[in-house]
Amino acid sequence: MWTEQIFLGIVGLSSGFAVAGGMFAFLIALGVVSRFAGKTHTAKYILYYEDAAAIGGILGNLVSIYGFRVPVGMVGVASFGLFSGIFTGTWAMALTEIVDAVPIFSRRIRLKTGLPWVILSMALGRTAGALIYAYFRF
Repeated sequence: MWTEQIFLGIVGLSSGFAVAGGMFAFLIALGVVSRFAGKTHTAKYILYYEDAAAIGGILGNLVSIYGFRVPVGMVGVASFGLFSGIFTGTWAMALTEIVDAVPIFSRRIRLKTGLPWVILSMALGRTAGALIYAYFRF
C-alpha cells in the first residue's frame, strides 16, 4: 500500500517538474522576460524578473494544489484578476508575434486598414467571455 503511494508521489512530482520545465522553457523561448526588461529599460533587474516568474509559478502551484485561502479582500481579487489578464495577454501576444499570426491573418483576409480595431475587438471579446464565465460560474 505505501509503495503505491510513494510511486504515485514520484510520478506526480516528476510530471510537475516536466510541466514546469516546459512552461519556463517556453517563457524563455518567447523572450517575454527579456522583452519586458528591454522595453522598460530595466535590464539590470533581469534576475529579479526571472526570480519573480519562478516564485509566481511555485506559489501558483501551491495555491492550486492545496487550495488554501489568501485573505486579500476584493481589492486583492481585482488586482489578481488584472495582473492575470495582463500576464495572459502578454503570453498570447508574444506567441502570436512568434508565429506571425496577425500579419498572415491580415493578408489572408486582405485587411488594409483597421488592424488596431480588430485587435481591440479580440481583446474586448475575450474580456466579455471571461466576465460571463466568471458570472455564471460563481
